[in-house]
Amino acid sequence: MAGITTLGFDADDTLWHNERVFRLTQDRFASLLAEFTEKTHLSDRLLAAERRNVLHYGYGVKGFTLSMIETAIEVTNGRVHADVISEILEAGRDMLKHPLEPLPHVEEMLKALKDQYRLVLITKGDLFDQERKVTASGLDVFFDAIEIVSEKSAATYRTLFARHGSGPEKAMMIGNSLKSDVVPALEAGSYGVHVPYHVTWALEEAEAPLGNDRYHRLDHIGKVPLLLARLA
Repeated sequence: MAGITTLGFDADDTLWHNERVFRLTQDRFASLLAEFTEKTHLSDRLLAAERRNVLHYGYGVKGFTLSMIETAIEVTNGRVHADVISEILEAGRDMLKHPLEPLPHVEEMLKALKDQYRLVLITKGDLFDQERKVTASGLDVFFDAIEIVSEKSAATYRTLFARHGSGPEKAMMIGNSLKSDVVPALEAGSYGVHVPYHVTWALEEAEAPLGNDRYHRLDHIGKVPLLLARLA
């Protein structure tokens, strides 16, 4: 075997749909501000606000909602109506109540691997929202540990794979984000497996580390057991 004892899994857009909820809310946001600016310009301004604010508010719906409010104030030069702000807040609340939909192959894959490896769910974002999604998914029963972190870095993976496994060198991290799930895991000495989602948030984009022999890319998460068998 390649010595792998621990498998780390991202959550949003790896185990269940998430980014598409943000995209739908952005469309709703654009309709609220349509009289002030075009959709493309508004999207650029919102992304700039998110980039500024992620260091202050972290990842997730709450930070996104605050960035929408800030952007609305900016693009209207402070003339945004209170009822629009109220609609933005309601849009954020709707995101927090949105039904959770697991991605294909996830449950079968976790069932197949549970008794062979330590499974660790490693997700970042707002604590309450991530806890809600983990519980609502029903997938928590498959994991030996669940870690909700503010950021994913090489130090994060070194710490968590030492805490829940045999160290980063004997761990594999699986996720949809090259920036958060794959590159820092490789830097920590782990295997990094990219399972792309059909849309990617701009702040999660990164170059694929093609020269690293511990990097792998899969079409869908159901192929993880086959990859592990191939590495044997």
